[in-house]
Amino acid sequence: MSLIQSILMGIVQGLSEFLPISSSAHLVFTSNFYKVMKGVQIVEHSNQEVFFDIMLHLGTLIAVFIFFRKDIWEICVALWNALRTRDFSTNSARLGLYIILGTIVTALFAIPLENFANHLVFHPALVGALLVLTGGVLFFSEYLAKKHTEKLVNIGVKEALIIGLAQGLAVLPGFSRSGWTIATGLFLGLGRETSARYSFLLSIPIILGASLIYPLVKIDITEAVNYNWVAIIVGTLVSGIVGYLCVKYFMKFISKFSLNFFGYYCVIMGIFTLVFFNIFK
Repeated sequence: MSLIQSILMGIVQGLSEFLPISSSAHLVFTSNFYKVMKGVQIVEHSNQEVFFDIMLHLGTLIAVFIFFRKDIWEICVALWNALRTRDFSTNSARLGLYIILGTIVTALFAIPLENFANHLVFHPALVGALLVLTGGVLFFSEYLAKKHTEKLVNIGVKEALIIGLAQGLAVLPGFSRSGWTIATGLFLGLGRETSARYSFLLSIPIILGASLIYPLVKIDITEAVNYNWVAIIVGTLVSGIVGYLCVKYFMKFISKFSLNFFGYYCVIMGIFTLVFFNIFK
């Protein structure tokens, strides 16, 4: 893995993690496109590549922590006080509970799909097909959102469960995590900003868990010494910086505009990926 490749993938991760266009699909496309252009066969990724992918997600997770730092602190304090007093009457305390509940549902659906998701990484054409499906989900969510004349302001148990399920399904490359969770929020009648905010906050436990568990369980320390740490660190920093700017401006975008723009992008990019990797197998 070269420094240029790490910077490129850092930019791709930073842009696509928070936009509803599937960061995993874009990382699959970028990595495999790079291999095709270099004449390298698309085979199983090395441990370094898998670890680098985790680090890129950690970079964008840090961006979420920085951007939503006040929300996160408020939720943590409210949840702690609620656990001590057994009083969950505040919105922040309930939101903390719903994030935990949504994360549990996500894990229950994501873990059984993990092997299939890893298999898809080496079949980018199939990932392209799933990206087209994501585009369709975004279009449909906008169609249904127009039918909800009154928007829900707060998340409830039902919304937490269903959005958690959507995030679990989005473990598959091509199913955008932010796209499916925000779209599901719109399906359920949530406002745009409420859906986007909850989507980003809900991503924290699952990404944090993956970032901590994978290195502890699967990384061989003796092998990790030989990783290109300069490229890994630079790529992680790039993904974090780009991710912060992306989430900042996406929150402004989602409050005023529809997801149809991203729907068109997913369909076009998905079809291109499907065709390209069917030609260059």
